[in-house]
Amino acid sequence: MAYRNKTFVSFASEDIHCYRMMQAWRQNANIAFDFHDAHDLNTALDTSRPETIRRRLRQRFANTKQVVLLVSRDTRLVARRPSRFLYYEVEVIRRLGLPVVFAHLDGSRRVNRERLPSKLLQPYTICVSFQPKIIRFALDRYVYSYAKHRHVRSGPHFYGKAIYEPLGL
Repeated sequence: MAYRNKTFVSFASEDIHCYRMMQAWRQNANIAFDFHDAHDLNTALDTSRPETIRRRLRQRFANTKQVVLLVSRDTRLVARRPSRFLYYEVEVIRRLGLPVVFAHLDGSRRVNRERLPSKLLQPYTICVSFQPKIIRFALDRYVYSYAKHRHVRSGPHFYGKAIYEPLGL
């Protein structure tokens, strides 16, 4: 099995600007935020055929140990449409049993089940606001917690004030 050392950022194409923001956070020396982006591997151009894009997505997931899924008002609806790549990504995430950090683009810190892909509601997942400090916190600590609790607890969870306040959020 390949060494899985990357973070896959999943999002509806309508939310690509937020993915670009995460890339900017990573490049900004004043923001303590970094992740090993699985999108850096096997670039698939928008003009590529769907089969080519799915093959490259499979290659990216082979090198993934965790997922950040950007959540907007469109996410759940887009994730239910087989014609969209987010649908395929959600299927692969579920099948591989990857830990998921849901980052709410509206700043919500709670679980908003109406916006989350229904196929990912059962695994042990965590919901955070779309802010670099809390996403980094979740990526640094959540994978271990996921491995420890995935067979004991299920459903999406969230961090409370006790986590956000020390981070200055």
